[in-house]
Amino acid sequence: MSDDILKIREFHVKDVVFGDGYSFKDSVLTIPQSVNFDLPKEILSINIRIIKKDNRHLKVNSIMDIIPISTKVSGKIGTGVSHTLTGVEVMLTGASASGIQIHDFGSSDGYLDEKMVFGRNGTPDEDDIIIGLDVITAEDYSLDRAVITKIFELVDDFIQPIRKILKVTNGRYADYVGEYRNNVSNGKPKVVVIKQVSGQGAMYDNILFPNEPCGIKGGVSIIDMNNFPTIVTPNEYRDGIIHALV
Repeated sequence: MSDDILKIREFHVKDVVFGDGYSFKDSVLTIPQSVNFDLPKEILSINIRIIKKDNRHLKVNSIMDIIPISTKVSGKIGTGVSHTLTGVEVMLTGASASGIQIHDFGSSDGYLDEKMVFGRNGTPDEDDIIIGLDVITAEDYSLDRAVITKIFELVDDFIQPIRKILKVTNGRYADYVGEYRNNVSNGKPKVVVIKQVSGQGAMYDNILFPNEPCGIKGGVSIIDMNNFPTIVTPNEYRDGIIHALV
């Protein structure tokens, strides 16, 4: 059945530069130097940096997330066609105006090349370009779940224009195309992988079933689901149906 097939087209990014807006041409991704939307009163600023392999010895606030850039062209997550960028990821960091680190899981603030192990599952590869978004919150707001969720939503808003460009990028120019099926092997043992995800609250949350791969909008918090067990297919997992906020 066609519903069991997921096709992922990969477009490799050779460079990321600042410009007046968003574009993706000749393997070069252009992004604005500042966000083009209003910030809520809880957020003072979002600073954007392009971090390349040779300038990773720089100080960063606590690392909140590493986000791949991917979008649905057709179908829902786990089926149809997805377009994704390789060679680039978005890194979310954050602190309050007084220097209190947001999401200080693992004490990841410090020099980036000393705090992150590259080339692992969930981290950028050795040669990848990182789009760093550093969020600074106002001092007089507690870092509760609502504020943390708002930060992730704002970063999702920054990424969405890139996704819109990817949606209309001609698939013939993809650098790699992978086709994945939810195969059933009759007569063989049935295997279920159980993944326990965080759902304690604040930044310890997971968003499931978002509109876009590894997105926020349209998704449901595992906390709001009362940490209820949920079944996802291998292709849904592969396509980014779970967005961990830890």
